[in-house]
Amino acid sequence: MEQITVAPADTERAEVDAAEAQLRVIPLGGLGGIGKNMMLLESGENILIIDAGLMFPDSDMHGVDVVIPESEYLLNRLDWIRGIVLTHGHEDHIGALPYLIDQGLDAPVYATALTKGLLQGKLAEHGLLAQTVLHTVTEEDVIELEPFTVEFFHTCHSFPDSVGVSVATPAGRVILTSDYKFDDTPVDGKLTEVDKLQRWGDEGVLLLLGDSTNVETEGSTPSETKVEEMLDEIFDRVDGRVILATFASNVSRVQQIINIARKHGRRVGMIGRSMVNNVKIAIGLGYLDIRQDELLTAHEMEALPSHKVTIIATGSQGEPTSAMVRMSMDDHRQISLRQGDTVVLSATPIPGNEELFNRTVDNLFRRGARVVYHEISDDVHVSGHGGKDDYRRMLELVRPRHFIPVHGAYRHLVLHGELAQSTGIPSERVFVVEDGQVVEFGRFEEGEEGVQARLGEHVSANHVFVDGLGVGDVGGVVLRDRRHLGSDGFLVCILALDEFDGSILYGPEIISRGFVYIRDNEGLIMRAEEIVRSEVKGKVAPSALSRRIRNALASFCSNEMGRRPMILPVVIQV
Repeated sequence: MEQITVAPADTERAEVDAAEAQLRVIPLGGLGGIGKNMMLLESGENILIIDAGLMFPDSDMHGVDVVIPESEYLLNRLDWIRGIVLTHGHEDHIGALPYLIDQGLDAPVYATALTKGLLQGKLAEHGLLAQTVLHTVTEEDVIELEPFTVEFFHTCHSFPDSVGVSVATPAGRVILTSDYKFDDTPVDGKLTEVDKLQRWGDEGVLLLLGDSTNVETEGSTPSETKVEEMLDEIFDRVDGRVILATFASNVSRVQQIINIARKHGRRVGMIGRSMVNNVKIAIGLGYLDIRQDELLTAHEMEALPSHKVTIIATGSQGEPTSAMVRMSMDDHRQISLRQGDTVVLSATPIPGNEELFNRTVDNLFRRGARVVYHEISDDVHVSGHGGKDDYRRMLELVRPRHFIPVHGAYRHLVLHGELAQSTGIPSERVFVVEDGQVVEFGRFEEGEEGVQARLGEHVSANHVFVDGLGVGDVGGVVLRDRRHLGSDGFLVCILALDEFDGSILYGPEIISRGFVYIRDNEGLIMRAEEIVRSEVKGKVAPSALSRRIRNALASFCSNEMGRRPMILPVVIQV
């Protein structure tokens, strides 16, 4: 099989020739990592945005709450944006939108009813709802956003209102699958719309942008009915409370739990702010078969007989502030775990999140609960993404002229590209690219039949970190400092000098945090202070003395302790 990874573009040529392109595909997120999905289609001075998601921070992004796509490219072209189309309501597809709107992104948003409902809640929290134009769409709608014509097709996913997007562009039809699988027995009874995909494939598709998340998984993803069967077995054999954790946006899973609880004569309650809010929205829009007044209150969850209670909670990933984690640490103000409770973690840990997940499992066992999770029950969770056979079927239905794998780590993209080749797409028409790499489509060479594709320039598509109320003010330097502080701590050396002769008036005083405990290491600190005194040699500029003190203390700490704390000299003249 030929190598499909494309060499870097000639940036200078690409910038000069960009105007020749009938279509430019610009990924700002989701290619080369999991989450933060955001794709731009650009034709002339017109841009269509598909999704605007966030990703959760890696373990080395200390203190970062979430990560969103960089918006500089869009903010410099606000009058080009014709619309924002959202495929479904998961955080990795809509979570960044409030932040981007707050930064100045201003365009009408098109989403299915449940996705729109969840987004409205987010926008209201940010105080942005009144300034955002929202439109509800269905899989039957056709939207004209010149020069783009946008159509939709329903997809089976762990979100009941999920759609893929088909866009007629000046260069040809582009299909973005978003997240999907082929499930013959979905919870809501709605199948992935194969007939539309077949029809568009017959008419001709220029480009398929295909989800790559589960390309390493052989075969097809099992049906959601597997989870329902597993839950039925658990409810059959336990007498205590059943407490289940799942993603707050997994409304289909919530409905499955409600169905099984009813069958076994149990009532259901919700714990966790995002879970409560999402369920309330889903009930209001008719996506859940339960009334608000049927749900248990927190008091009823504790007071009713255990065999009558089912609780659905947030925290399936071990998120530190989630309801399940607080319960596992006996720190939840409403619900306490007790002997006889059965806890089901209906999810598999996101790659990189295993430590938090495993810690939560251990703490749940410490509370005396019986815990069911993916390592001891394969059917505790079924992915909303297709497996390798699902992806092959999509390629064979659509039969695109060109293919770009999306939504995955780099290895996923490469493997999906190889799968596309195995279905007959030539290697030169398969583009494995990462965020920021533009791919252009047009008639670039005379004599060549049909629309051709080539690499364009790179646009800036870095991570933007959200930390508290700050968006983008935490960068690589700050994260490096946080890693440094987390691994070796810091020393502060305070020194006051006479501004006339440079003699020491106060100090040196050394303060340690995360390096050594001063009370147990007084001798070490005294030696460090003596080293600082030895660096004070007559009158010298504070900045120069600070450098000398920093270097001397760094050498001392390394020689004495084998550690490299961050050293912060504070030298003042009085």
